[in-house]
Amino acid sequence: MAAVSDEATNICSHCNRAIPAANIDLHYAHCSRNLERCKICGDMVPKKNAEDHYLSTHAPVACSMCSETMDRDILDFHKGENCPQRIVTCDFCEFPLPAIDLAEHQEVCGNRTELCHLCNKYVRLRERYNHEASCNGIPDNTATVGSSRDVRAAERDDGARRRQRNNFSSRRLLFTIAITGIAVLLGSLFFQRKTEHSDMH
Repeated sequence: MAAVSDEATNICSHCNRAIPAANIDLHYAHCSRNLERCKICGDMVPKKNAEDHYLSTHAPVACSMCSETMDRDILDFHKGENCPQRIVTCDFCEFPLPAIDLAEHQEVCGNRTELCHLCNKYVRLRERYNHEASCNGIPDNTATVGSSRDVRAAERDDGARRRQRNNFSSRRLLFTIAITGIAVLLGSLFFQRKTEHSDMH
């Protein structure tokens, strides 16, 4: 008895599969009527599902963040590495923002200054790491920038407190005028009623 694997086969000219020779005519009729080869991946797919196969497997897709259209197989990489709307964090303040805005934000953010507690010098945030590596810890007595900043900050605070007091004083004055006006109005109404009441008697 011959083994099944020894059975003669023919190659289907439509799907290129090896088919038992006894079934080749029947297979070819069914295969050519119902299946077609995908032009992109070469898989045989049912003709009625060919469009769905293309849309779900090969059709370009739009990125949900930036709406750019691309091949499906690079979408994940795009979202993680290239999408201008992906969320990244600022190197200086760790604020999360879209990648497209990062350079402009860091240009401003990196120019902010912080006081180095070792040398008492104000250092730009973008230069902080280099400064920390080379800082010798000797206080910089020429750092008048810091003291003048402190003076300006104190002057600003004093001005704000003064404005607050003035606002409070003017509010209190308006409140007093309003209360006085109401008292005068009520007094005149009361006096008028009293006068009418005494005239009736």
